[in-house]
Amino acid sequence: MKKSQSNETQEFSRGLQSRHVQLIALGGTIGTGLFLGAGQSIHLAGPAILLAYLVTGVMCFLLMRALGELLLSDLDAHSYIDFIKRYLGDNMSFVAGWTYWVCWITIAMAEITAAGQYMQFWFPHLPQWVIGVVLLGVLLTLNSVTVSAFGETEFWFAIIKVVAIIALILAGAYMVAVHFPTPAGHASVANLTTGHFFANGAKGFFLSFQMVLFSFVGIEMVGMTASETANPRKVIPKAINEIPMRIILFYLGSLLALMCIYPWTAVSPTSSPFVQVFKNVGIQSAAAVINFVVLTAAASACNSSLFTTGRMLFSLTYQGKGAFARRMGTLSHAQVPVHALRFSTLVIAISVGLNFIIPGHVFAFVSSIATTCFLFIWGAIVVAHLKYKKQQLAKGLTTDFKMPFFPWSDYFILAFLAMVAIILLFRTDTLIALMGSVAWLVALSVGKVWHDRQAVDNRPQTDKTSN
Repeated sequence: MKKSQSNETQEFSRGLQSRHVQLIALGGTIGTGLFLGAGQSIHLAGPAILLAYLVTGVMCFLLMRALGELLLSDLDAHSYIDFIKRYLGDNMSFVAGWTYWVCWITIAMAEITAAGQYMQFWFPHLPQWVIGVVLLGVLLTLNSVTVSAFGETEFWFAIIKVVAIIALILAGAYMVAVHFPTPAGHASVANLTTGHFFANGAKGFFLSFQMVLFSFVGIEMVGMTASETANPRKVIPKAINEIPMRIILFYLGSLLALMCIYPWTAVSPTSSPFVQVFKNVGIQSAAAVINFVVLTAAASACNSSLFTTGRMLFSLTYQGKGAFARRMGTLSHAQVPVHALRFSTLVIAISVGLNFIIPGHVFAFVSSIATTCFLFIWGAIVVAHLKYKKQQLAKGLTTDFKMPFFPWSDYFILAFLAMVAIILLFRTDTLIALMGSVAWLVALSVGKVWHDRQAVDNRPQTDKTSN
C-alpha cells in the first residue's frame, strides 16, 4: 500500500509471522533484568526468588490473557491504547499512551548507555557516544524498511539470548551431575538448602519483586504487534498461551541452575551471576562470550523500544490536528510509521548528552522510572478489560478467548500491582522513581484537562451556542 494523504485509509502491513510474534515477546522480556539483575534478586530473596518469579509469571500470564481478549475483540485497533480510550475515556488513553511512549524511550536510553559500555570491552578508547549513534542508526534503518525486517532482527536477537540460557541450564545440569568443583564448593542440588529458603525473611522476599517485575517488562509488546500480524486470530492466542509459560521455564530453569552451582550466599549482588558460572565452566573467553550476550540483550531491548515508540507515537497522533500530528500520524510506502520512528530516535539520542551530565547513573535512573510507570500501564489494561467484560456480559455476548477465572483473575492482577507499588516505598532509589512517575502522571492529567478547556474556550461562539 502506498502512502496515503488521508489518515483514514492508512493501515499497517501484516508482515509479522507467528515465529516473529512469539520471539518478540519472549526476547523482549529476557534481558538485563535476568542477565544483570538476577544477582541482586538472589541476594535479597535467596531460593525464594523462584517463588517470586513463579508468582509474577502467573500474574503476567493472566495479564496477557486479558490483553488477548481485548485485542481479538477488534483487530482494526492499532494498539491496546485504543481499548483504553474506548473503555476508560480520552483522558486515560492520553495519559497511558504518552506514559507508555516515555517508558520505552527511557528503556532505550538505558540500553543505549549499556551497549556503549559493553562495546568498550573490546574498544576501550572508542567514545561511548559514537557507539550509541551507530547502534541507533542501524536499528532505525532496520525498523524503517519493513515490519518484517524488524521481526527478523528481533527473532535472531532473541535466539541468541535463548541459546545462552539453554547453555547455562545444560551446563548447570552437567556440573551438578559430576559435582563440579567451584570456588564455593561443589555443584549440587544441596546448595539450594544453604541457609534459609527466605534468605532475608519476608522483607527480602518482597523487596525482590521490584527487580523480578522489571524482568517481565515488555511482555505486553504483543499488544503492539496485533495490527501487523498475519492471521492474528490464530497467532495471538498461540503466542499468549505459550510464551508466558516459556518465560517462566526459562527464568526458573536458569535461576535453579545458578543456585545449584553456587550457594545463594556466594552469588554477587553487584555483578552478573552468568559471568561467574561460565568462568567456572572453564571457557577461556567467558568474559567475551557473556559480554556479547549482554550486548545482544541491550541491542534487542533498544530494537523493541524503537518499534514500540514508533507505533505508539503514530497511534497517539493518528488523525490528530496540527503539522506535528499530521506528520507523525502517517505511514511510509512500506506501511511503517517512519516519521514517528525518526522522532523517537532523536529523543532517545538525548541519552548521549545525559551520559556527560550524570555519567554512571543514566541506566539505573531511567530504567527505575520506566519500571514504576509500567505498573500504571498494566493496571490500565486490566481495568479496561473489566469494563469490556461488563459490557459484553450486559449484552449477553461471549468470546472464544475468554479470560480464565474472570473476574477474580483481574482482581488478582490489580492486587499484585498495588503490592509492588507499596514495596517501592521501602527503598530510597525506587521511592524516588515512584515519586517521579506519579509527578509525571499528574502533570499529564492536568495538562490534558487544561488543553481541553483551552480548546473549548477558543472555539467560535456559534459552535458553543449550538452545543
